[in-house]
Amino acid sequence: MTSLFFPLRTFLLSGILALLMLPSSPTVVSAQHTPLTKRIPNPPYVLRNRKMPEFQYPTTRRDAIQDDYHGTKISDPYRWLEDTESDETADWVKAQNKVTFDYLHRIETRQPIAERLTTLWNYERFGRPFKRGEYYFYSHNDGLQNQSVLYVTDSLDGESRILLDPNQWSSDGTKALSSYSPSPNGKLMAYSVSSAGSDWREWHVLNVETGEKLKDHIQWSKFSSASWAHDNSGFYYSRYDEPKEGEEFSGTNYFQKLFFHKIGTPQSDDKLIYQRDDEKEWGFGGYVTEDGRYLLISVWQGSDRKNQLFYKDLSDPDADVVELISGFDADYDFIGNDGNRFWILTDLEAPQKRVIQINLSKPDRKNWQTLIAESKHRLEGVSNTGGHFIVQYLQDAQNRVYVFSEEGKQIREVKLPGVGSTSGFGGKRDETETFYSFTNYVTPTRIYRYNIATGESQLYKEPDVAFDPDQYETKQVFVPSKDGTNVPLFITSKKGLKLDGKNPTILYGYGGFDISLTPGFSVANLVWLEMGGVYAVANLRGGGEYGLRWHEAGMRDNKQNVFDDFISCAEWLIDEKYTNTPNLAIRGGSNGGLLVGACMTQRPDLYGAAIPAVGVMDMLRYHKFTIGWAWVGEYGSSDDEHQFNTLIKYSPLHNLKPGTEYPPTMVTTADHDDRVVPGHSFKFAAELQHCHQGANPVLIRIEESAGHGAGTPTSKRIDAAADIFAFLTDVLKNNRWTIGE
Repeated sequence: MTSLFFPLRTFLLSGILALLMLPSSPTVVSAQHTPLTKRIPNPPYVLRNRKMPEFQYPTTRRDAIQDDYHGTKISDPYRWLEDTESDETADWVKAQNKVTFDYLHRIETRQPIAERLTTLWNYERFGRPFKRGEYYFYSHNDGLQNQSVLYVTDSLDGESRILLDPNQWSSDGTKALSSYSPSPNGKLMAYSVSSAGSDWREWHVLNVETGEKLKDHIQWSKFSSASWAHDNSGFYYSRYDEPKEGEEFSGTNYFQKLFFHKIGTPQSDDKLIYQRDDEKEWGFGGYVTEDGRYLLISVWQGSDRKNQLFYKDLSDPDADVVELISGFDADYDFIGNDGNRFWILTDLEAPQKRVIQINLSKPDRKNWQTLIAESKHRLEGVSNTGGHFIVQYLQDAQNRVYVFSEEGKQIREVKLPGVGSTSGFGGKRDETETFYSFTNYVTPTRIYRYNIATGESQLYKEPDVAFDPDQYETKQVFVPSKDGTNVPLFITSKKGLKLDGKNPTILYGYGGFDISLTPGFSVANLVWLEMGGVYAVANLRGGGEYGLRWHEAGMRDNKQNVFDDFISCAEWLIDEKYTNTPNLAIRGGSNGGLLVGACMTQRPDLYGAAIPAVGVMDMLRYHKFTIGWAWVGEYGSSDDEHQFNTLIKYSPLHNLKPGTEYPPTMVTTADHDDRVVPGHSFKFAAELQHCHQGANPVLIRIEESAGHGAGTPTSKRIDAAADIFAFLTDVLKNNRWTIGE
């Protein structure tokens, strides 16, 4: 399948998308579904006291610090908040959280919202199974477990047993199973553990047959998968050097190295496979081909979708690493191979992507062959399963799936159960079946079993969520942006929505890093819809919905296009009477937090509320922390004068203006976020409170023992959703809410 190497772009923001956009466990669903034929809502919940409390924000020290950027002096009075480990910052966090949580817990809707979230979240969920050796592996959550449990079985119809239960690892659910990789024979399994939401991973090894945890222990791994040797003797992984004490969650990450770990040996004995002392920004992802013959090395540099592809012939212990594709001129994802014929998904000379074949006996570019040509739609992913290519396309941010032969001939289209998003279709070349999931905004994620030979899909698992999907609908419209570009906008609401310009509405966006926002079910969003809210998702430029050109139109010098697209969608929702300014909330996380921060500073008059989550708020210094340097390809760097002049125009922190009335705002972040470090949100919130004029609350909610989003326990997700929706019921001007059945 594509993205086998887990390059940085795969990890960059997936956590926060899972937290804000997708179900509590995007790939898990339940065994049964009984549609509700009748639903009787409670009487509307009436807020009786809407007087906004007066806020006394904590005093935040302002220092006289200035930096000279190419002759321009820029003040940075809250530089001290970048030190997230200091006692002074800890006291500030405690004081800010006291103001925020004291206010949130006084909102009368919060408790019924939390109860409804808990009720709906409590449904059984299963993950897509896959086979390795004689075993099937899958995840399961009984409903409110903080973390899903990993199971193994000899047969999908047989009895299963627990392999790993992360809920036993910590009392508060903050230790999570990040990834796992069974050996080719299925008898051993490498698995990684994340603590408190950090990107750092610790790898362990389990005996699948006995359940025994072996002594193998690997530390300081980040942005890495585990790929086993064909003889099951060990696996390849990537890691960084151990950081200096006190810099574990803020120090920059350079000089990643690729290692081989032999089972039963200490990490200190691991064999260094590849490193580049002359290229500190290069990262390496190792993948062993299914036949065990080659080690593929995807070389990434930052978050840009351009990589190099090297390989090592494992049949020769003395073989050197061969640079098959070098130069970082395009994106190259290894799909599979037949002997020395490699199949690659690439956007080289194909902005919407194509599948090519490279023969190692004549690897020159002039000999590359196109197997599946570029089409007018985005080719999102390819798997080599059951002797076929299963190809997933994006058509207006919705999936269509086709089966091709290994010679590139289209055989059939996979008949999907509706319009929405698919994922899966993985497996070995000799397998006869595969599994995929399907979802949209009103359909909880279902799992299907697909017969590759016959083309038949069979429903395997379906969730039983206590709601009636027939009460809701999703529409897709196309909104003209400032420059006339049509921007897709999904709008989900109860059927029969009255367009009176007063509906409470959340407009969600992202717009960056070639990431596509496709339809996905969310229990939290369902509660918002039940309450009478409208949920709108904008497919902004900078994302991947329409391929390379769409992405490039929203990055670096073109970043303002993303904000213009989002603002245009907000204005359209108002013009078309879906909502009005007092009832319109904007929301986004990570790069989407940057989006919300930029839009609320550019148009503070347009929104009734803003929820920027774990956002990149200081565009002048973001590259100085952890993996931030890797985003220079997307944003540019203040070290370059031209790029500085672009960044300073929209950097949220630097565009807050004293004496301005900003919309009610709740900034959210987490104390262990080592991807977008919390100092971004700390500084932005402090400056916002300093500049804001008026009665609107401008708060920051800081989650403890949590990170960028991935692995967040269910209990924390419910609390966070309850706080956000309670905040919106208090600040938006709608005064009647339907909460609960």
